[in-house]
Amino acid sequence: MTKPGIQFDDIVTGVYDTQVVSAAQDDPAKRVLSAQPDTPKLHKVLAQSGLGSRLDMEQLIADGKVLVNDEPAHVGQRIQYGDRIKVNGKPLFVRIEPPPPRIIAYHKPAGEIVSRDDPQSRPTVFRKLPRLQTGKWQSVGRLDLNTEGLLLFTNSGELANKLMHPRFGLEREYAVRVLGHLSNIEKAKLLEGVQLEDGEAKFGSLEEGGGEGANCWYRVTIQEGRNREVRRMFEAVGHAVSRLIRIRYGKMLLPRGLKRGECMELDGADTEQLIRSAGLGRVSAKSTGVRQSTPAPSTARKSRSANPLAAPKPDFIGADSLSRQRRDQKSKASRTKALPRRAKIS
Repeated sequence: MTKPGIQFDDIVTGVYDTQVVSAAQDDPAKRVLSAQPDTPKLHKVLAQSGLGSRLDMEQLIADGKVLVNDEPAHVGQRIQYGDRIKVNGKPLFVRIEPPPPRIIAYHKPAGEIVSRDDPQSRPTVFRKLPRLQTGKWQSVGRLDLNTEGLLLFTNSGELANKLMHPRFGLEREYAVRVLGHLSNIEKAKLLEGVQLEDGEAKFGSLEEGGGEGANCWYRVTIQEGRNREVRRMFEAVGHAVSRLIRIRYGKMLLPRGLKRGECMELDGADTEQLIRSAGLGRVSAKSTGVRQSTPAPSTARKSRSANPLAAPKPDFIGADSLSRQRRDQKSKASRTKALPRRAKIS
């Protein structure tokens, strides 16, 4: 099946470098992600609990009679899962579902470290991520200083740990440029297992990709994420890695068009598909507050009945995520654009 995201062939032929070079390397302006629908306004929750109208609840809050986590509430305040509410000194129990995790895909350039603090003051990937109103981003694994490509972040520590855990066996795919051509014996060693200082390691697959002169490209997959593992494996058979690019993590592809140093948040459909593909349960796309680019139920039923042999959904995530999101944003902007005034006819 064709995968429209960044492909190994794109890297070998140079398409990757020509279409993803960012125009500016300066620190981008920080974006703040909007609140999710699972953080409702306090006065609305109080009104829905039967204590009075929304106007009454706003007045109750303004009078200082409502506490959230033992602190006086303010009008317009949002609450979230786990918050403790008291009205006139008495606890009020409200049901708020825990929010679904948020996931962003980041195109890491070489020269950035995956750490919040660095004694050497090197640029860090976290400086370019959008701010969260609550919580913080956690990286799903790491890429070393000189490695580039796909890096995932989530605000759920539990999800990050599961996506990284070896027992789930999420496959990582890399494009690797090494000095010198691998012999058949060296290829066999890398596939059967080479001994590293922290244990045996092996590739799930290894394919040649050509190259020029002493530089040879290889496409490899691995199901672990140990520190500098891919580089150390090639070094173990006598070849230095001159370039390393991650193009896939599990089912998630590096989206085509996502420039180096840029990130995109996965929408509800992609988030759910990534979680389900890893065997980690199901997340409701409806609760993410993201409009889905799928047909309405009636349209979907009609198309299935008209064409029972329709092509199945793509196996990979992120292949068209960026273009789909930009298309949705453009259509939303066109819908909200004010209509031009008609000229008066005298």
